[in-house]
Amino acid sequence: MSVAARLAELGIELPSVVPPVAAYLPATVHGDLVYTSGQLPMVAGSLPATQSALNAVAAAAAAVGGVDRLVGVVKVTGFVASVPDFTGQPGVINGASEVLGDIFGEAGRHARSAVGVPVLPLDSPVEVEVVFSWA
Repeated sequence: MSVAARLAELGIELPSVVPPVAAYLPATVHGDLVYTSGQLPMVAGSLPATQSALNAVAAAAAAVGGVDRLVGVVKVTGFVASVPDFTGQPGVINGASEVLGDIFGEAGRHARSAVGVPVLPLDSPVEVEVVFSWA
C-alpha cells in the first residue's frame, strides 16, 4: 500500500509545510536520506508530538517530490520542554513514534531519542526531528 493510500485510510491529511522561522530549510536531502529540521506542533487540536511528526512527514515529502517517495523512518529525536524532575519524555514522544508506525508500518520502526529541555522555540511543548529514507 502506498504511503498516500495509508494516510487516506487512517483519515490523516498532511498539513502544509511550516515555513522556517529562521535561517534553515524545513527538510534537506542527502543521498537516500531526508533530514527534517525540528518540527513544532503548529496546528491546535492534536497531541503535540503527533502533530510534530505529521509536520515532519509533510516537510520530507515536499523535499523529495511527494509522500510516496518516502519509504521508511530511520531515526526520531524528540525534545520535550519539562522541569528537571519530569522523566516521562519517552511517553510524550510515543505520539510521534506511534503515528509514524501507523503510516509506514514495519518501515516506520526506528531508532529514537527523547530528551528533556528547559525551553523550546516559540514556547513549544515539543519538537521532533525525523530522518526518513526515500527512493
